[in-house]
Amino acid sequence: MNSFNWESFLGTWSQELLESMGSWREDLPLEVIESGWLGFSGATEAQIARAETRLGTTLPPSYREFLKVSNGWRQTTPFIHRLWSTEEIEWFRVRHQAWIEDFIESNCNNEANGNMARLIPSILDEEYLVYGEVQDCSQIRVEYLQTALEISSRGESAIYLLNPRIVTAEGEWEAWFFSDLLPGADRYRSFREMMQAEYQNFLELRDTSF
Repeated sequence: MNSFNWESFLGTWSQELLESMGSWREDLPLEVIESGWLGFSGATEAQIARAETRLGTTLPPSYREFLKVSNGWRQTTPFIHRLWSTEEIEWFRVRHQAWIEDFIESNCNNEANGNMARLIPSILDEEYLVYGEVQDCSQIRVEYLQTALEISSRGESAIYLLNPRIVTAEGEWEAWFFSDLLPGADRYRSFREMMQAEYQNFLELRDTSF
């Protein structure tokens, strides 16, 4: 996997977001404003290992590298207010089974479609494994929600998920921006790709959102 400078990337994003917040800055701890850093201290290898043991899995490399720089994060865009620390990440179904069931019910509006949604895979690879601007965000495999990892709080009807059932040769898990505002999710090949895209979304939104 190509090296990626998370400290530089997050530092730039943090400074630009703080400059865009206006009165929202008053809700932040003084030390955050003074430091210009919306993150936290990096997770130790022991903290990451404990999370992996608790979850029964090995976290994907770009997400592990992020955690080593900042064990959680305070805000990315107006839609996501907090990325979880190693102690807070959890399987999506544990806290949000009702959300999963409501989403499936609203997007599979009859018994036949509901049964199809539970097939594996429910969408063929040639329709599913499409990323970037040509992606159709409605083309998600809803069965993956049951095994997705929740890595953020539920923000403005949105959440960040990692999907361990689609893994690259480098060990990266597919990453989702899953939202009630979409007919599905914006999907990325990795956590790093999702964060890079979210930074671009922030740049586009900052003049009107803060």
